Amino acid sequence: MAQQPDQELGQVLVVIPTYNERDNIGKIVKRLHTALPDVHVLVVDDGSPDGTGQLADEMAAADQRVHVMHRTEKAGLGAAYVAGFQWALEREYGVVCEMDADGSHAPEQLHRLLDALPQADLVIGSRWVPGGEVVNWPVQREVLSRGGSLYSRIALGANIRDMTGGFRAFRADTLRKLNLASVASAGYCFQIDLLWRTIELGFRVREVPITFREREYGESKMSGNIVREALIRVTKWGLRRRGNQLRELFAGKRK
Repeated sequence: MAQQPDQELGQVLVVIPTYNERDNIGKIVKRLHTALPDVHVLVVDDGSPDGTGQLADEMAAADQRVHVMHRTEKAGLGAAYVAGFQWALEREYGVVCEMDADGSHAPEQLHRLLDALPQADLVIGSRWVPGGEVVNWPVQREVLSRGGSLYSRIALGANIRDMTGGFRAFRADTLRKLNLASVASAGYCFQIDLLWRTIELGFRVREVPITFREREYGESKMSGNIVREALIRVTKWGLRRRGNQLRELFAGKRK
């Protein structure tokens, strides 16, 4: 069994957004509690028609470590995480984590993120640092992920290898300062959005290696619209960053 989280960080909550993940959610929560029995879980279900929300309610009724938030529409990954984060902050959790419901993120590796958190404000489980890997992923998805991270690093000037990774651990105090109410990113661009906000505020970000596995059950939520949203938003943020740098440069020359 993995070592339990650092008690000085406070109670850990793992936020797991779901949409049609009935075949996966029970397995993931069981694996998580086998690895880290003291961790709490919040399932944020966007009105799954396959009964994911009802199954999560049954799990919560049987286990006080499991909580459920029901949302009435499928509003995107970003909105689900923001709602989950706000729920966590209202209840004074000390650490808030992101994890997929589909088995892509190994619950047995969450301790790697938590072990690094005493020296960081945000820890990312990274596929693209030494020791990280992907398993059973289609070549086109890997190219898209690597390319998206590379483009984001260049556009934003961020020294992070896995900009789009969704296996993360935040200190609650970090989330409180990110102005979650203003987050508009709906899809996987949300991951870049929160990371960029964290970097801009000067918080410490660390990456630790993880093994990412392609889902075994259900369908991926990735779509062309999600990719387009990320490309447009990252380009805008990058241009804004460059504009700010030029203004600072010209202001310095006038002095």
